[in-house]
Amino acid sequence: MTLLFAATTAVCLLVLVAIAVRTDDHSRTNDLDNSVSHRADGLARTLFYDAVGTLRADSLPEDELARSAEALGILEALPNSGPRIRYAYSSQAALPAQRELDEIWREVERDQETILVTTSAVNGREYRWAAASVWDNDRIGAVVLVGADPAQGEADHRRLIQWLALGCAALVLVAAAVGHLLSGRAMRPALRGLEQQEQFLAEAAHELRTPLATLRLVVEEGSAAPQQAPAALDQAVRLVDRLGRLVTGLLARARVEAATQEVELAPLRLDQLVERTIAELPDSTGVTVTTAEVVIVDGDSGLLAQALRNLVENALRHGGGTPVEVSVTAGRVAVRDHGPGVPPEDRTRVFERHVTGTASTGTGLAIVRWVAELHGGTARLSQAPGGGAMVELLLPECTSR
Repeated sequence: MTLLFAATTAVCLLVLVAIAVRTDDHSRTNDLDNSVSHRADGLARTLFYDAVGTLRADSLPEDELARSAEALGILEALPNSGPRIRYAYSSQAALPAQRELDEIWREVERDQETILVTTSAVNGREYRWAAASVWDNDRIGAVVLVGADPAQGEADHRRLIQWLALGCAALVLVAAAVGHLLSGRAMRPALRGLEQQEQFLAEAAHELRTPLATLRLVVEEGSAAPQQAPAALDQAVRLVDRLGRLVTGLLARARVEAATQEVELAPLRLDQLVERTIAELPDSTGVTVTTAEVVIVDGDSGLLAQALRNLVENALRHGGGTPVEVSVTAGRVAVRDHGPGVPPEDRTRVFERHVTGTASTGTGLAIVRWVAELHGGTARLSQAPGGGAMVELLLPECTSR
């Protein structure tokens, strides 16, 4: 996108530069032609033939148009003779050679109006000439030549091209930088959405892996022992119900993260939710629950159940098979195991997504922290008294009892 943006800008600038260069060249040529034509016509009107046929150019040396001309010449042709230089300013070497003068004279006689030609002078410099006629009765008796050196205008034109080239290069670089920033900003939401989608898939796989494995085991046991089929069928139904709640919770979380759905908080019994969630675990052996009081919080039961389930399963998985103790108090659910614990430097990192290494807990604790923050609370991990890890889910108590 950056290269496309820069290339498009470069093409547009090249088109504008071509138009600017062409316009400047045309304007410069027109200005030069208008200048020499104006001088030649003005000086031609100051010259005249008297009654005896003599060209009168007495006022020419004092004329401002003549004095400010770069090159000036008066050609005169007597009857039945070719043109000859009558007057030259600043020197005769600044005028064209005789062959070019003869050609200019013929063009003026043919067109009978002011003509413009470009030719070199005797001194080798190239001039732009305007030739205006002076009439002697019914014939052209003299021609006023006014020349201007186009070198200065051409030098200015070349400088303009150089500055335009430098300016275009700078603008292309700026456009590339701006395009890079804009494309990055435009792509960032898409990349963030892709990352969220990948995170959701990883979390969904994490959530569904255990119940699916348990369901497979139950079905296999029922198939192997027909006498246990009714019990296995009941357990399979419970697992399917749990899978349905998991899928519903995952879908709700995905919609909340995508900002297409707002989380709906309602007063609920946190102590009862904890007990029901642990009872629905495939294997809750070794898990004890202590609820000293009735605890009511504002929350989403599906999301909170998912967070509680992750807390307990994380303790069972990383506690080394030790007993897991769950306690519920006002606005707090604490889950403790008796395993090796978590090093102090990793106790914050375990709540981050994609944590790897010795602090890896999958995506479970990342989901716990996300659910806690969504409910205005937090999650923290500490060392339990006597050893083991303690993870706490802290939630604000219900304000509308």
